[in-house]
Amino acid sequence: MPTATKQDYYETLGVKRGAAADEIRKAYRRLARKHHPDVNPGDKSAEEKFKQIQEAYDVLSDPKKRKMYDQFGFYSEQFKGGPGPGAGGFDFGGFDFSDFAAGGPEASGRGPGFRDIFSDFFSRFTGGAAERPAEPARGADLEYEVEIGFWDSIRGTVRKLAISRLADCTACHGTGAAGGPAACTACNGRGTVSQQTGRMRFNLTCTRCQGSGRVRTICRHCRGEGKLARPETLDVRIPAGVADGSRVRVPGRGNAGSAGAPPGDLYIITRVRPHEFFERRGDDIHTVVPITVSEAALGARIEVPTVDGRALLKVPAGTQSGTRFRLREKGAPSLRTPTRRGDHYVEVRIVLPPVLDERQKEMLKNFGRLTREDPRAEIYAAAQR
Repeated sequence: MPTATKQDYYETLGVKRGAAADEIRKAYRRLARKHHPDVNPGDKSAEEKFKQIQEAYDVLSDPKKRKMYDQFGFYSEQFKGGPGPGAGGFDFGGFDFSDFAAGGPEASGRGPGFRDIFSDFFSRFTGGAAERPAEPARGADLEYEVEIGFWDSIRGTVRKLAISRLADCTACHGTGAAGGPAACTACNGRGTVSQQTGRMRFNLTCTRCQGSGRVRTICRHCRGEGKLARPETLDVRIPAGVADGSRVRVPGRGNAGSAGAPPGDLYIITRVRPHEFFERRGDDIHTVVPITVSEAALGARIEVPTVDGRALLKVPAGTQSGTRFRLREKGAPSLRTPTRRGDHYVEVRIVLPPVLDERQKEMLKNFGRLTREDPRAEIYAAAQR
């Protein structure tokens, strides 16, 4: 537990009273890096500021301590830290309770001493435990977009990709600490911090150093984060069948984990450039193919382009413009099931030939007189209903 002072802990960290724990942690890290004694050697004001920042964070980062600070003012101005008369010593109204603190009354069988009373009281509000070590946490996943052509999405390809990912700091091996232990700035190496209410004082174990008076120093290379951004160049295989917006997973190429946890994954988001003839919908391919009047009227076998090359399509006699035909398993390969294929849908559209001379015009007129069919008859009937 840090020494209480007149400072406003929220003001010290530059956050609002209702700030979230993540916001408090970020503010502490930013200020601690700026005012750390290792970064400002010989600067007494920076050292004092760092102590205040550490004291504020030790309280506000612990939910129980923060609750007492907010609701009961336990760390407010009425509690002013000062050196106690000794480890466990008390001073109240000019009366010396050190004998009780040393366990005198307990030895006489008169009940628990003041040390146990106050130790139990503060453990309920502060948790009574030192700062817990960081728990293993898997590294964050990364996402990168890669633009590819239509044919690369159908056949697959390999792309060289430059990324930036957080890797373990080589100086501290991901621990965030460097060098041997140094004196704890929260307790000035004593291992205990003092509290006072009224004229009663008591000493408590420093939670930052767990009473040892020594702490590890922050690594200057990564500023205590344990991670550094590192550029990497990868050869990423884009499998056949990816579509626009597909996610390709590259295991273990995300940010490094903490405390020995595994790294995250890298996800490649594919952006496929459209093709001028083939249109992909899911795993199916759609195309529009022109046919002549005679092919539509009399029927024909025509060649149509597919992703596998040309394929033969049978057009029945009397085919209307806009009719769709399906070529089974001529579509794109499935990304989830590579052994499966989509279908290829061909929509035929009748294209009229240009009329170049009088002979062609006469032939068309004769054809019209022979058929004597009104294609708008059904429209007229429907309009009367």
